[in-house]
Amino acid sequence: MTLTEQSPDTSRDMLLLEQIETDPDVSQASLASQLGVAVGTVNWHLKRLVSKGYVKVKKAQRRKLRYLITPQGISRRAQLTIDYVERSMRMYRKTRDHVQSLLKEARAAGYDSVRIEKVAENPNDIADICRLTCLEQGITILNDGDTAPVLKIYGQKVHLEMNGANGH
Repeated sequence: MTLTEQSPDTSRDMLLLEQIETDPDVSQASLASQLGVAVGTVNWHLKRLVSKGYVKVKKAQRRKLRYLITPQGISRRAQLTIDYVERSMRMYRKTRDHVQSLLKEARAAGYDSVRIEKVAENPNDIADICRLTCLEQGITILNDGDTAPVLKIYGQKVHLEMNGANGH
């Protein structure tokens, strides 16, 4: 499972539990802003976390609520964090191995440099892995406009395009 395949509910649960643990007085509006979702969505997630026993709600002042993460909530947050790190590392290793094989292909064709081109939105993590793998393999990264094979990044996929590369 890649990072983008992580359930939005799982991601939100992890972020909500982290925020509640950090600031029990955090408001639903603030949480919604941090997550980039509607307050109603945060409310729904909080009710779910309460029903599962991960969070308790206490009245603070007037209409103000205080959210307390339970021991089960702390355990759940820790497990979600471990799962996230494990998924991230799997994605890193898989992408790195794939990019290494693409770079071997470019080397076999006589190239010791490539360009990196992001085609899809938000491929920064993948582009970083491509850059690190190039450095590790002694492959020079050229600027746009230079003639060289291109590592094209489509979301979480990386392809090597040789057409247009006519020099070493």
